Amino acid sequence: MSKLRRHLSGNTSSSVEPKKLSDLKDKTGNLYESIAIIAKRANQINVAVKEELHSKLEEFASHTDSLEEIHENKEQIEISRAYERMPNSSLLATTEFLEDKVYFKKNEDTLFN
Repeated sequence: MSKLRRHLSGNTSSSVEPKKLSDLKDKTGNLYESIAIIAKRANQINVAVKEELHSKLEEFASHTDSLEEIHENKEQIEISRAYERMPNSSLLATTEFLEDKVYFKKNEDTLFN
């Protein structure tokens, strides 16, 4: 199992619980900034999962398969189902953010001093 899949298949029960908006705001001082950081991290997770899935499915790609062979490829179906069962990237990103596992830095503009 890849490092990414192990990370994604970890404890996700806490991910689906409601989160307090004040907890998100407390991390950065601004709720919208926190949400923007979570969204960027969710996009990073999505890209990583998509690349990993495509690389695994590429192993099964064959341009000479007949229609019957395409529908009977059980390994490919199992891989796809495993990725469908993975938790939502937004939930993972929120959990990482609240557990201080996301690195971010503020860009302080001193233009109006």
